[in-house]
Parts: sequence; structure tokens; C-alpha cells
Amino acid sequence: MTGVEDFGSELSDFRRRVDELHAARSLPQAERLLSLDAALFELRHVAQVLWPRLEELAAAGRRFGHDDGHEQRLLRTLVHQLPVAVVLLDKDAVVRRMNAAATRLFGLRAGYASGRSLTGSLTHESRPLLRTQVAAVARDEGARSLRVRLLHPGETDDSALDVHGGAGGVPSGTTLRVTLTPLRTPQDARSVVLCVFQPVLDGPSGPAAADVAAVEPRPSAGPPALEEISRHAQLLDLVDDMAAALLSAEGPRRAVAERAASVLYERFADWVIVDLAGEDALHREVVLGPDEEIREALLRQDPSSVPLVREAAGKGTRTLQARAEDAGAFGWDASGSAVLVRAGVGSLVCLPLSRERHPGTPGGPGPALGALTCLRTDRGRVFELAEAGAAERMARHIALALYASVDDVTGHGGP
Repeated sequence: MTGVEDFGSELSDFRRRVDELHAARSLPQAERLLSLDAALFELRHVAQVLWPRLEELAAAGRRFGHDDGHEQRLLRTLVHQLPVAVVLLDKDAVVRRMNAAATRLFGLRAGYASGRSLTGSLTHESRPLLRTQVAAVARDEGARSLRVRLLHPGETDDSALDVHGGAGGVPSGTTLRVTLTPLRTPQDARSVVLCVFQPVLDGPSGPAAADVAAVEPRPSAGPPALEEISRHAQLLDLVDDMAAALLSAEGPRRAVAERAASVLYERFADWVIVDLAGEDALHREVVLGPDEEIREALLRQDPSSVPLVREAAGKGTRTLQARAEDAGAFGWDASGSAVLVRAGVGSLVCLPLSRERHPGTPGGPGPALGALTCLRTDRGRVFELAEAGAAERMARHIALALYASVDDVTGHGGP
């Protein structure tokens, strides 16, 4: 590398001198002879110094490129086939490379993971810990080891495909031992971080590293598993139950919202939140969840201060976060704590409650009557694309029922 840099510096100096000689053409005839001597000297310098050096560098590059290419392919294959999870991160914990064992461990596809933060696959308390230590290692402050907790540890079935197209997860135990090592490459100005992840199991003699068989290669994809088919059937049952509940719902909008939320609660989500648009602002109508204190905090929260709800109700934005990375996406409670962190949320869906202008005919969605938010804690499965699609259909059905309710204060009135 030093030889190439020196040659490049000399070549830049040579070009600068040639530019000066080019400008000398405007000098008087008597003074051009001196410039001619300088030009001859530069030509001799090119022929005797620069050109031979260029040939040497080109020959060395061909030799190095052949050997280095073979070694790189060998090393890449070795890392990719290692039975332990290996991830290459930058200083911000963003994935650069991920081997096959890591994709199975985190339930991600390598193509999806590249360019995204790895912290989204960890529990909320583990995210700042990993970011801090990765940044320290990238600053060449030394290698280190720590423990983090994997998000959604219950997702162990091979057929449990999430929105990223991945599957699996840690087969037993939720804690990962991660070893961080700085790695300096010629292409990078600063160190990148090589991370090795290994599940930790609690045995009779205390915590121990899990057997590498936990991330053995999965068999090739076959017919859909029975559990996957069962989940699709459960979704159909859920949509049917929602339709039946809404068709039999009577009374004000709040009663309709409570009826719909009760269908989704526990069967579909750990938390169900319904925000409805009033004459001048959003109002939180329903909050169903397992913790009474958090439920009260959510009821006191201003829906207009929640980015996801504001975008859904105001702009019709549909949001699916299989791994909720932004702790402030659902706002903050009165004490200043992030709601998603306090409730231990790992996955969420936030949808506008909008109807078609003319049901059954083209025309696009009508104005949003509010927003429906479903949250799952980090102890459950992530929301899948199929589930998000079913939730979107149910949100439209809820909007139609709200539109037909007796106290529609949005100015659209029932038929």
C-alpha cells in the first residue's frame, strides 16, 4: 500500500509540473528554450523512473491479487460455515456481514440484516449495553465479553417465519454470550468489530455455553408445517369473530371500540389500544393490557404525542415493526419513561381506522377515524406479515362499524 501511495504522490507532482510547462507556451520565444529543457527532463523522468515503477506495481498487484483472492475466498467460506454465530459490526452496531449460524440464531436473513442495527434483535435493556461496548471496541479500547438477551426467545419452531423471512431462534435459554474483538482492514479508516455469539444455558453447575448443535443447518424447506397451517386457520377464526362482534355491536363509538379490542386482546396481542378522532383532537378510548399501572399511564397519554398514532390517524400510515427498535416510537409516560420499554414491547402493529369511500367500489380509503395499535411483549412471537394483513382488514371492519355508530362526531354520520 505504501508503494502505491508514494507512486500516486509522485504522479500528482508530475502532472502539476506538466501543467506549469503547458502554461509556458505563452512566454516570449527567447524564454521558451528554458521550458523546453525542463520538458525534456520530465520526459526522461517518466521513461526512466515512473514507467518502470508502474510496471513493478502492476506485476506485484497481479501476483498479490491472485494469491489474495484465493485466500479471501477460503477465509470467507471458513467463516460462513463456522458452527458458531459470527457477525461483523461497525461502530454503531450496524451489521456489515453475518454468517449462516448467525442468521439462524437471530432469525434473520443475511441480505435483510446487512445495513441494519443488530440491537433490534435484543431486548431493550441489552441494546444500550451492546452499543456502548461495540463503540468502545471500535475505538481500539480492547476486546471484551458481555451478556445480552435475545428478543422473542419463544420463537423456536422452524416454521415460524417472521417478517424478515428468517426463522428459528435460540432453542433453549435467552441469554447470549458475545465476545467483541477489534478488526482492522486496509479498506477501513477505523476498526470494525468482530462479534461471536453463543447461547448460554443454565445447568446444574451454573451457566454454560450451549452446544453448537443448537445452530446446526436447517433442512431444506418442505411443505408447510402443521403449526403454520394452524396459525393461518386461527387468523381466519379471529377475523370471523371480529366480524361477528362488530355486526352485533350496538351503541356509541366507545362501545364498538371496546368490543373490537376485546376480540384482539390476548388472542392476537398483549396490548390493544384504540385512539379515535374527535372534533378537534385524538382521544384514547380503549387500552387493554396485563399491567394495571401501565394501562393507567397509557390512558393518561395524549395520543397526539405518539408518533406512530399521529402518522396513522393523520396520514393513514400503516406500520409493522417485527422488532421494535425505536424506544420512543410510542411516546413517553408522565414519568418520562418510554412506553415500549416500560411495557417490554418487542413487536407492534399500528394501523389507521379508515374505510373505503364507497365500499365495494374503487375510490381509495376514506378519512381515518382513529388508529388501532397492537403490541406484543418480547416474551412472545413477532408479528408476521400474514398477521399484519389480517389486522389491516379488521381495522377496516372496525372503521365501518364506527362510521355506523350512533355518536359519530367526525361529521360523517351513519347512513
